[in-house]
Amino acid sequence: MTSPDPDGLLAEQLLRLTRRVHRIQKHHLERRELGITPAQSRLLRTLAHYGSPPRMADLAERLEVVPRAVTTLVDGLEASGKVRRVPDPDNRRVTRIELTDEGRAALRELRAARRSAAEEILAPLGDQQRKILGELLDTLVDGTAAPH
Repeated sequence: MTSPDPDGLLAEQLLRLTRRVHRIQKHHLERRELGITPAQSRLLRTLAHYGSPPRMADLAERLEVVPRAVTTLVDGLEASGKVRRVPDPDNRRVTRIELTDEGRAALRELRAARRSAAEEILAPLGDQQRKILGELLDTLVDGTAAPH
């Protein structure tokens, strides 16, 4: 009998946790009845990080999707009043995407839903465990070893 592969077990645990996080976040979003898909949520969060309205191509690059996917997401968000297309002041052939007041309100709701989901997921952990988990996640996200 061979011993279990520790990296394989960790990979499976990470995948299971990711699925659980998505499921819980989706549940919290549905309870708030925002009518926003996870992909639209990601686009709104990405849009909020720009200092000025980005081009659709910028959003596609940041989201690592094809431009057509961004067009579809923007169409849905624009129809619900959360974003609007605005002309580029320097190049009339370019369209930029900006958040509306309704989009900013939706972002606040999205953040609250994510916080609620995180509280539910982290509930079994104590303060010290949360601190350690945060440090471990930072290490994995950054891809560098944690200082000792």
